[in-house]
Amino acid sequence: MTRSGPAPPRVLTIAGSDSGGGAGIQADLKTMLALGVHGMSALTAVTAQNSLGVHGVWELPQDAVVAQIRAVVDDIGVDAVKTGMLASPPIVAVVAGELAGVGVPVVVDPVGVSKHGDPLLAPEAVATVRTRLLPVATVATPNLDEVRLLTGVDVRTEQDMPAAARAVLDLGARWVLVKGGHLPGDAVDLLTDGRQTVVLRAPRRDNRHTHGTGCTLASAIASFLARGADVPDAVRAAKDYVTGAVGAGFPLGSGIGPVDHAWRRR
Repeated sequence: MTRSGPAPPRVLTIAGSDSGGGAGIQADLKTMLALGVHGMSALTAVTAQNSLGVHGVWELPQDAVVAQIRAVVDDIGVDAVKTGMLASPPIVAVVAGELAGVGVPVVVDPVGVSKHGDPLLAPEAVATVRTRLLPVATVATPNLDEVRLLTGVDVRTEQDMPAAARAVLDLGARWVLVKGGHLPGDAVDLLTDGRQTVVLRAPRRDNRHTHGTGCTLASAIASFLARGADVPDAVRAAKDYVTGAVGAGFPLGSGIGPVDHAWRRR
């Protein structure tokens, strides 16, 4: 039987590969499939990674990154873009340049370190993220460590989150989702564009297998934006999806296992 009818919404992820399959490009594409969009990828780096950590990183040449983006955008087209691990100043700069005129929502996950604490962004690339990448972001999704890295604001309580969000907005993002998952208590995130503020809460899941949470959330937001949702509704739906995926996370290997991207189908 052949399928007829229009193609699903198209989402491009620009990120690194996780050989263990829990985060990075692999998590992005699994999320997109689960949420009914067509996922496409531009690889920025290859990592040797498993449940215990990142054991090696190899960046792709800038020309290869640009060629992948243009091959997708120029022929297939995109309805939303998500960025993840960009690794170095030159890659951040060329990706920001390609996205400046793309004309669709861009979700920036400013990945700084892995779940295990391994660095995935060169220290000298932080300034390029601030000045080049965040200004093209429709939504930026920093966790508390990434907020500190980008702005110097140290979030210790939920009451510190609005100031952190304002500091990221000042760098040019249209919306900011400050992820408070590292705070005690409920999993609380704060979304704002400087005028409208939405606080999202979910019960904390008693599950250590949370590898890929940030990649999955950003990809879910991009997927719902591609499907036509506005930013607050896309973030709410993505938060619900990720909360379920974290609750269903499973052990894999000897360390931290991944969230379950297919939890709704099981």
